[in-house]
Amino acid sequence: MASDGTCAERNARSRSVINVSIGFYLKKFVAFLMMPFTLGMAGMAIGGYQLWRHRYKKAKYWIAASFLWLAVFSYPPTAKLLLAPLEHRYETLEKPPQVAYIYLLGSEHFSDPNLPITSQLTPEAVVRMSEAVRLYRQIPNATVIVSGYEGLHDKVSHARMQHRFAVAMGIPVHKIVLVEDAADTEEEAYAAKRITRGKSTILVTSAYHMPRAMRWFREAGLTPLPAPTYHLTHVSTPLWICFSPEALRESAIAMHEYLGIVWQRLKLFLRHTDIA
Repeated sequence: MASDGTCAERNARSRSVINVSIGFYLKKFVAFLMMPFTLGMAGMAIGGYQLWRHRYKKAKYWIAASFLWLAVFSYPPTAKLLLAPLEHRYETLEKPPQVAYIYLLGSEHFSDPNLPITSQLTPEAVVRMSEAVRLYRQIPNATVIVSGYEGLHDKVSHARMQHRFAVAMGIPVHKIVLVEDAADTEEEAYAAKRITRGKSTILVTSAYHMPRAMRWFREAGLTPLPAPTYHLTHVSTPLWICFSPEALRESAIAMHEYLGIVWQRLKLFLRHTDIA
């Protein structure tokens, strides 16, 4: 019987990967190409090619422009300028009201049985779960929903990993619901609609991601209470602060989110146009 169960789980995982649309991965690929670092390195590569072709004037232009591009996005105030409008849209939820559900949106992980669960989850995923646990301890009658599929390169779903972490953090097993077939925020929103049936819900995700997440949940007919966490911007960022790879990463996060918002608006526009 155990082997049958294992086969069934493998088949379910295979179907989950197949069911993820080509558009989903195309969206991810396009977003990768539009990241500041990717564009900067592409410009450097073009400059190197021009140099190899002895087109020194064009080479200097491409290399200088690419260097300036990377410098701008590696400057902490730039990252803050991009992230602040996203992260400050919703206030921190310090004292939550009594609700039926706490929905924790999926993030990323890398499963490795030789490592503790906190090392298998990304820092962002750990912070999101920590916030969900903090809220749960104030409203222990709530049910925690964790979501996220396994992706292409992992055998364990993100929901399963967060489930393990939640149990380790003291949340009872019977108070956790797993959504293992949701590949993106839109699918998570409709999963929430199916599970919560309109009951009061707190939505936990990263602060920069909250505006787009709330839009998808409203589109699904839900009005959750936002509980943003994992804030990347601080009260003050000195203008004299040095360039850093961390700022480049934060700029990339912001650019990825803005691209996601553009895609979301386009998708909803086309959907509503078809309905009309």
